[in-house]
Amino acid sequence: MRVDVDRDLCESNAVCVGIAADIFELDDEDLAVVTVDEIPADREADVRQAVQLCPKIALTLREDG
Repeated sequence: MRVDVDRDLCESNAVCVGIAADIFELDDEDLAVVTVDEIPADREADVRQAVQLCPKIALTLREDG
């Protein structure tokens, strides 16, 4: 599983960072970035929650396979 951030939609709410700080962080422009290439299996549930709760719908999951 991978996750993408649409930087045009992101408004720095940091909900994703609050849920999964080991996967997301804010960059110098205060926009969310993903810090890993592949989401570890034990973090998938939290990443799915971050995607669902993003107030700007700026996160997209990509399932491998």
